[in-house]
Amino acid sequence: MRRALFVLALVPLLARADGVDEARRRWAESPHGPMLERILPPAVEPGQLPEPASPGAQLTAQYCVQCHNLPNPAMHQASRWPGIVERMVFRMEGKGNYGRLMADMMAGVKAPTRGETEALVAYLQRHGQKPLDPTKYPEAYAPSGESFRLACSQCHVLPDPRRHTAAEWPAVVARMQRNMQWMNRVVGTQPIPGEPQLRVDEINAFLAKYARAK
Repeated sequence: MRRALFVLALVPLLARADGVDEARRRWAESPHGPMLERILPPAVEPGQLPEPASPGAQLTAQYCVQCHNLPNPAMHQASRWPGIVERMVFRMEGKGNYGRLMADMMAGVKAPTRGETEALVAYLQRHGQKPLDPTKYPEAYAPSGESFRLACSQCHVLPDPRRHTAAEWPAVVARMQRNMQWMNRVVGTQPIPGEPQLRVDEINAFLAKYARAK
């Protein structure tokens, strides 16, 4: 019985993995593939999404990977996701500011139904980035919080340090560093006077100071 339940739980994960593989095959065959693949860094796999077996996670893996790497819901805060999804669905329908080129790029891409779109937005909002409250963490805007503030604000709102524990944050920061390298953001490989640097130790120290206990 337990084995049967395990297999049933594994089926949606395997289906989403197949969707990612299919997207990569499409990129390899499309003249637009290299551009689409570079839109987002390969940050997460389907099984790493929040609530990976939920309908929202399945919809994210089913539709979003048709055009680019799988997005992490924490890429944006909840208030931004409705507009972003609306814009993406518009493009999946072959519309957008690229005209005929957009239609060509979206050839074979399926757009979600209205109900699926609503479920997708609800899922992304539920697991979106929780912005830092400056009244609770004034140090984020002091010199000691500068490394954290400059690095994280390049890609999204400043995250609430209580999103993770002190033990979890280093792995998250390391993943963000890889994402910044992918997108050619500040990574601090060569110190340049007057230029902001990525000081990972300072970032981790700030996050650990205010992290969730467990």
